[in-house]
Amino acid sequence: MRCVIVVPTYNEADTIGDLLESLRAVRPHAPGVSLEVLVVDDDSPDGTQRIVRAHPGFDQWVHLLARPAKDGLGAAYRAGFAAAVDAGYDAIVQMDADGSHPASAVPAMLELLRSSDVVIGSRYVAGGRTEGWPARRRALSWAANSYARGVLRLRTRDTTSGFRAWRTDAVAAAGVLTTASTGYGFQVENTWHAERHGLRLTELPITFTERTAGHSKMTGAVASEAASLVLRWRIGELVRAATTLRPPAAAPKDVAQA
Repeated sequence: MRCVIVVPTYNEADTIGDLLESLRAVRPHAPGVSLEVLVVDDDSPDGTQRIVRAHPGFDQWVHLLARPAKDGLGAAYRAGFAAAVDAGYDAIVQMDADGSHPASAVPAMLELLRSSDVVIGSRYVAGGRTEGWPARRRALSWAANSYARGVLRLRTRDTTSGFRAWRTDAVAAAGVLTTASTGYGFQVENTWHAERHGLRLTELPITFTERTAGHSKMTGAVASEAASLVLRWRIGELVRAATTLRPPAAAPKDVAQA
């Protein structure tokens, strides 16, 4: 199996080097898998690209997709996924650059992917948890997941997880490359599409660790955008369902000739 890990970055100079080292340590523990990394950088001014290019594995198993400007998390992921599909990889893993997602879980995710279409690193199934979050952050994350699950009628427990493994054919089946979300709504939108298209989703419990370097990209505006998108998607679904169930209009009667 050929697999690429897509890592979007913007000003992650403090963390990207450590992540690449963690992934280098994991590579021998994924039997039967050729594991590579694609960093998708949105023109970071802090030297993120320089660190990636200086890595010993660069142009071997570490690759860089340099984008001209910051254009949102969803757009960065779509660009990375499209490049992975074009390159013919069998599987795609998506993960954050800040060390919050445990690189050590990648081999287990890929093993589960042999019998699933999508594997989600989950904080909200038995055995999953978060570390380093204050009570308010935990409450907000739980509320966001509950809101998305309730409004969109989703079975997945961790709808907002950014740590996922995809079979490449599932990326096309779920329409990942044609999604519209630019921010963190990208994760929820893909969960929704995957479930609606009948894909096999498996959740693997992980420990999510709050970043210790750099700055979080999550803001109130980003959260509000995701919440409004969830409601818009559900309304659109209901409208489409009502249109489908509506009986066809009666054929117009012939106009009598005088």
